[in-house]
Amino acid sequence: MKRGLLPVKAALPPGLNARSAAILREVVEEYVASGEPVGSRTVSHRLGLPLSPATIRNIMASLTEAGLLFSPHTSAGRLPTEKGLRLFVDGLLQFGALSEEDQRVIGQSLEAKGRSLQDTLTEASSLLAGMSDAAGLVVAPKGDGGIKHIEFVALGSNRALVILVGADGHVENRVIETPPGMPPSALVEAANYLNARAMGASLPDLRTRVSSEMTEDRSILNGLTAEVVESGLAIWDGGGDGLGGTLIVRGQSRLLADVDGQDRLLAIQTLFDRLEAQETMLRLLELVENSEGVRIFIGAESGLFGATGMSVVMAPARNEANRIVGAIGVIGPTRINYGRIVPVVDYTARLLGEMLG
Repeated sequence: MKRGLLPVKAALPPGLNARSAAILREVVEEYVASGEPVGSRTVSHRLGLPLSPATIRNIMASLTEAGLLFSPHTSAGRLPTEKGLRLFVDGLLQFGALSEEDQRVIGQSLEAKGRSLQDTLTEASSLLAGMSDAAGLVVAPKGDGGIKHIEFVALGSNRALVILVGADGHVENRVIETPPGMPPSALVEAANYLNARAMGASLPDLRTRVSSEMTEDRSILNGLTAEVVESGLAIWDGGGDGLGGTLIVRGQSRLLADVDGQDRLLAIQTLFDRLEAQETMLRLLELVENSEGVRIFIGAESGLFGATGMSVVMAPARNEANRIVGAIGVIGPTRINYGRIVPVVDYTARLLGEMLG
């Protein structure tokens, strides 16, 4: 498709006029589409301006000197640098409106009826991966701490599963050791005791309340049940309110599509390791906490994934009170289709915020 000049929306480096900007735009968009170095003849065919390949080569050389393009190996073609991609995203990229069909698909995929919060978040991550051809990220921060329900389930071998359900629907499970010879009725009694005192309280408040009661009157529960209660609360010690955040990643295999060489493979492995770290989840939330909309981090700009050559597109999910209830986004190669991904992330984040509000 042949196109002419576009108005430049962002402040440009000295020497980058509208013609240079148009050529930079064509190089980036062809690179996004093919992943290959872009030559002057390709730009000439795409651009539709009365410029010879020689003139285009000279302009591309100037863009290279400005640090916006580079020549890989001995190729005659050019690729955009992270600086060039940033300029493209900030000033040359045109974002299209999300189609009604895409909105319908996203809405139906996130329909929460009959599904747990975890299933809904997982579906959102898978949806983003499929629509972006990259990896989808969904971050749910810690809940407000209100407890809706606590349950103990016997597992055998002196172990039990503690199920903690938050007022926002978030569920966490932990395994505890139970006293030898403990009857199943002790688990039921322990759950009833805690649920009668929870009533939306935060876990720290419930701990304080129970500790005070049991200190004043140890006979309020029999010995085995009291041990279960104490173990069930202690298992979340050091974990704040106990309703911890969640980072869900789907579509990781898509990040391996363009990997060639051992160095790139090791970089992707480093990325996978960092995605599994709790600190990464917290940092992702920090990146969007002061943002009203989509933020784009190209390459090392996020400070999270080093030299892995990945871009992150993230947006906060806000409820009706404008409080962040999560974050949603995509991570993929720097040549991801920003024009496609940004409106998808934006719409999905807004819809998820309404659902989690």
